[in-house]
Amino acid sequence: MQKRKLGKSGLDVSALGLGCMGMSINYGPAGNRQEMITLIRSAVDYGVTFFDTAEVYGPFTNEELVGEALQPVRDQVIIATKFGFDIDPKTKKRSGKFDSRPEHIRKVTEMSLQRLQTDSIDLLYQHRVDPNVPIEDVSGTVKDLIAEGKVKYFGLSEASAQTLRRAHAVQPVAAIQSEYSLWARDPEAEVLPTCEELGVGFVAWSPLGQGFLTGAVTPSTTFDKTDVRSWFPRFTTEAMQANQPIVDLLGAIASRKKATSAQIAIAWLLAQKPFIVPIPGTRKLYRLQENIGAIDIELTPDELHEINAVIATIKVQGKRGTGNEQYL
Repeated sequence: MQKRKLGKSGLDVSALGLGCMGMSINYGPAGNRQEMITLIRSAVDYGVTFFDTAEVYGPFTNEELVGEALQPVRDQVIIATKFGFDIDPKTKKRSGKFDSRPEHIRKVTEMSLQRLQTDSIDLLYQHRVDPNVPIEDVSGTVKDLIAEGKVKYFGLSEASAQTLRRAHAVQPVAAIQSEYSLWARDPEAEVLPTCEELGVGFVAWSPLGQGFLTGAVTPSTTFDKTDVRSWFPRFTTEAMQANQPIVDLLGAIASRKKATSAQIAIAWLLAQKPFIVPIPGTRKLYRLQENIGAIDIELTPDELHEINAVIATIKVQGKRGTGNEQYL
């Protein structure tokens, strides 16, 4: 397994991480717990060292899953989790509001440490920017947690370049995590150049477009009501039909490279910048193996130019279903 550095932070991770959210929520009923633990441990066996979770995934159940799965190999892996939502710890219900008040950050970090069965969180992200709390206060609080040894590195998710600069001035940001793929290229305008300037790593969530870029999802696909894609704007029949040329392009290149569409989508991301680390999620071992295989696929300059030229002619239909339509 190749390694990558998340910017200048000194944080080394596997070139491909594993997003664990979908094992617990958002894509239909939760996966079988023991099967998911086995899958996470299989990822470790394949050389994956970077695992992504959050308190809101479940809520709480995904952190518990990841904590149990990785406890036997805790010293071999990097665990990233996130704070920033108002969640009732008793009812496990979200209010729909953000909460990054310093006292709240401290409280939920302690709870995450317990669920993850660890004494230190490797990478702690603010899950979403809280417009009611100055980012300097957030950065300062995490800076204190780092000084206390409860956190090692600080990250942001779905934040603007301006917010990144302000946060980084108080406590160096190791990584920013945002949606990034061939059909969600929002970070390219300002966020990625700022990451490169400041020496901040970039973690790409949903690198396969919630499965659309794999070719396994078609305009005729229907989703369970517990699957977020059942109400995401990009997964209406009309939007998927309009966006199909992206999948057709990936399929054509994959055929030439004796690869899969998913592997080409991931290989394209890896080729953009050396500090980018995609974190595709899956519940299936064969998909995990397929995704890892993308690391060995090298796209030539001509192939990258071909992809970019074709994508430039396609106007993606439908708003992003998660994240911010506009970075804060």
